[in-house]
Amino acid sequence: MKIFLTGATGFIGGEVARLAQARGDQVVALVRSPEKAMELKSRGVSIAQGDLDDTAAIERAMEGCDAAIHCAAVYEVGISKAEMEPMRRANVDGTVNVLEAARKAGVGKAVYVSTCATFGDTKGLIVDETFTHEGKGYTSCYEETKVLAQLEAERIAQAGLPLVIVQPGGVYGPADHSALGGVITKYAKRQLPAMLFPDLGLSVVHRDDVAAGILLALDKGRPGESYVLGGDIETLRGVVATEARILGRRVPRLTVPAGIVRALNPVGRIAGPALGAGPNLKEVADSADGVTFWASSDKAKAELGYSPRGLETGLRQTLEADGLLR
Repeated sequence: MKIFLTGATGFIGGEVARLAQARGDQVVALVRSPEKAMELKSRGVSIAQGDLDDTAAIERAMEGCDAAIHCAAVYEVGISKAEMEPMRRANVDGTVNVLEAARKAGVGKAVYVSTCATFGDTKGLIVDETFTHEGKGYTSCYEETKVLAQLEAERIAQAGLPLVIVQPGGVYGPADHSALGGVITKYAKRQLPAMLFPDLGLSVVHRDDVAAGILLALDKGRPGESYVLGGDIETLRGVVATEARILGRRVPRLTVPAGIVRALNPVGRIAGPALGAGPNLKEVADSADGVTFWASSDKAKAELGYSPRGLETGLRQTLEADGLLR
């Protein structure tokens, strides 16, 4: 199978490319910077230079492809106002450009990588794919853009694209530079004296399981359907507690009060990086203070054969891969 792929230089997309090649698929990767794709090229991935706003480049790269997987997105919480419009263009307009090109090219199937954040704050409930966002009270610009992007994806599917949507939970894994990955790494390096937002609720899932789930969705997913690709239902405190058991340590006893984080918002450009967060500390707090993004993967397990590893196993493998298991 010849697969068009975006996000191949990223955390999840890179593993999708590796797994697809390992099973014999030909991968065509759309990349902004060929210099960052040298490792992909050395493995035999076909490189097509272009951005998500370059419809001509997308359409050229899509020619002759049997399938398309759209992984690329801007993921960051706590961004400044100046960064919000570029995020919208990448996450919403970019999704439209890729999926419209797939529809026009007549690919056999497409997979769009959304997120469990499109459910919004589940307020302690473990939801499934039938749950819909209220369309207001977004916890972050990222959440809003992904909600809007998924609505556009559903519109394009109704226009004829055989599309499957997957919604990963809180993803972690080796060489993870996300906020979740930062917490895991800092704790392992004894650099986490206090916790921020320990009650943040996530469906935590290893990156490799998400990548495998994306290919399962391509192979077995029903067009017009969505599938949550999550893992253990946990809080951030629970994630660190699991890591503590692996490393034989105690969980940090101190917590930075959310009120202090919010109060520091006027000096966020200085305080944010010091706290390991973005400059918009109000958005950081809104998206994490007692918020839950809990969702069940039962549908993906039943229909796709999705089988994510447990958190303790995944964390142990991650720490070992990053040289942090001592």
